[in-house]
Amino acid sequence: MIDITTALVRTLIADQFPQWSDLPVSPVDRQGWDNRTFRLGDRLTVRLPSAEGYVAAVAKEDRCLPVLAEHLSLPVPGPVAVGRPAAGYPFPWAVRRWLPGATVEASPDLDRVRLTRDLGAFLRELRAAPAQHGPAAGRHSYFRGCHPSAYGDQVEQALQRLGDVVDVAACQAVWAEALTSVWASAPTWFHGDVAVGNLLVDDGALSAVIDFGTSGVGDPACDLVIAWNYFTGEERQLFRESVGLDDDAWRRARGWALWKALICVADSAGSDPDGAQARVLAEVLDDPVVV
Repeated sequence: MIDITTALVRTLIADQFPQWSDLPVSPVDRQGWDNRTFRLGDRLTVRLPSAEGYVAAVAKEDRCLPVLAEHLSLPVPGPVAVGRPAAGYPFPWAVRRWLPGATVEASPDLDRVRLTRDLGAFLRELRAAPAQHGPAAGRHSYFRGCHPSAYGDQVEQALQRLGDVVDVAACQAVWAEALTSVWASAPTWFHGDVAVGNLLVDDGALSAVIDFGTSGVGDPACDLVIAWNYFTGEERQLFRESVGLDDDAWRRARGWALWKALICVADSAGSDPDGAQARVLAEVLDDPVVV
């Protein structure tokens, strides 16, 4: 991972976009893993990939976000400019329009029931957007939008490591159900990372969706994982009703949630330090959402 500092961002801006060189630069409060994000004045944001594996998302978002924005009622980040490698930073980087709002996880006045409906409506709109020119799911989306079996080897390896920690038979049953169907309709847009840090809230309601770096066209089941890693039992049912996808999609979604929870809990490097994914795993095993 590259050390991306405020000083570096100021240097890049001054060198390549001198018209913005007098604007203040400050890191956002919540940083993601794929990119480092900085405020540039009041209306812009600068996003810099943190490693080579995330670079492809810069061009993808530049191409896809304007198209999606025409078909979505909620704002998404608008591309403004693309910077080139310089000052020791080796990758292209992006300037986007700043979208106001706090993330879901930082919103004390959030109406969670309303969120289930608003997010479901957004995902329906996203699936309805024209998909013929969107990027087919694959390596660029970390196989989100593909069949969950793409990560079958990781599930098996995690269960081998966790044999004395988790209910292996129950996990295998959930995974087997996830593998018994495929997305049989035309490929649709998916976001790929519907998470609390990528959903913005204003006045207690969903106001924008950000970070489309993992987006693409394929099976939208991957976008339902938030049902287990954020919503509770009754909220899950409301979210299920608002999303409008069938039982098979939810079984694949449950498989996606199982995969992520297992690999984090099994990771010897400690990718679940606060036990959040262990709690998600318990939710996944306890609540299939479908009857």
